[in-house]
Amino acid sequence: MPSSEPWFLCVCLQLLLPPSTLAALADSWLREDCPGLNFAALVTGAAPSQAALWAKSPGVLAGRPFFDAIFAQLSCQVSWLLPEGSKLVPVVKVAEVRGPAHRLLLGERVALNMLARCSGIASTAATAVEVARATGWTGHVAGTRKTTPGFRLVEKYGLLVGGAASHRYDLGGLVMVKDNHVVAAGGVEKAVRGARQAADFALKVEVECSSLQEAVRAAKAGADLVLLDNFKPELVSCRSCTPQLQP
Repeated sequence: MPSSEPWFLCVCLQLLLPPSTLAALADSWLREDCPGLNFAALVTGAAPSQAALWAKSPGVLAGRPFFDAIFAQLSCQVSWLLPEGSKLVPVVKVAEVRGPAHRLLLGERVALNMLARCSGIASTAATAVEVARATGWTGHVAGTRKTTPGFRLVEKYGLLVGGAASHRYDLGGLVMVKDNHVVAAGGVEKAVRGARQAADFALKVEVECSSLQEAVRAAKAGADLVLLDNFKPELVSCRSCTPQLQP
């Protein structure tokens, strides 16, 4: 029987990341940071060395697979002292990295930037999930497609480690009908019909709605999901309003 422990779930999440994709991302980040000559390598040399990774702020550890991939490109070895998804209580040693000095320093900043970004997203996601659960809300806390170009996989993965849902990964994840689509189509019903035709049976259709009335019309037209856009919290949580949204 699969464990429900957070560390076990995070180990399972790492299986979602294809090794070839991890290697390609790590290679692209390292090439961006050092596309030409590494002049600092002459200062440090190639003597065997090691470095320690310390957590100085509280949060959730996320991004181990990407960190490993970066140093694998540089023929360095990473030894982790904490599992993915760990709640960090500073100051604590997280990992040790061993390899030639010039290669450790070549990967240091790239790896730290990535790990800080991924852990920050996981930490923020975990906090949002905790706040939502504390109110008794049983829905999903999800991310959006507003990701950093070239860094989407890291950020979506960070959401999952933090306990949130990733929503759609890209434009092909589901058919999102936004307000501009509705205007261009000439109404929410026409927009949903067009989206439904494109999605067929394989994809869900989500519609961005600016009012409860439009949300009801979208649901009746065949939308699978309704996104309440720019609603005030009190309106979204209004118990007398939610029955209107049931198909």
